[in-house]
Amino acid sequence: MLMQVIAQTFTHSLTAYLKDSNAYGNTYFARYFEWQGICREKWFYECISRDMLQKEGVFITKHAEQSYLQETFPFQEISCELNAYDVKKCSFWLEFRFYADGKPVSVGRQQIVFASHERKIKALPAAVTALIQRYVK
Repeated sequence: MLMQVIAQTFTHSLTAYLKDSNAYGNTYFARYFEWQGICREKWFYECISRDMLQKEGVFITKHAEQSYLQETFPFQEISCELNAYDVKKCSFWLEFRFYADGKPVSVGRQQIVFASHERKIKALPAAVTALIQRYVK
């Protein structure tokens, strides 16, 4: 009998504040890029490796993008969902989906490469690949 593995989705909640908005009162687009990084770091810390694999190597962001779908405003609760995809020997992609009031407001992605401390691309440790695979949707 085959067991079906159900993908996990990592969720991080945050609140937009006045400092995150412009004179018109809507959230700066750049905040979503910042929040993408915060969500990624929290996922790494809580789900992959508390020390960010510092002894074994470094994670390098090779590509990042963010698409703005709808305005948000100060004091709105925003939820970010993170999933992985296209996991390979030395790299993987992360997708970030932001929601406010249950509606999509922004979506982004990053390609992450694992490298030695000398910045030479190297294979992800097998145990880390297995942890990342839990979030493939």
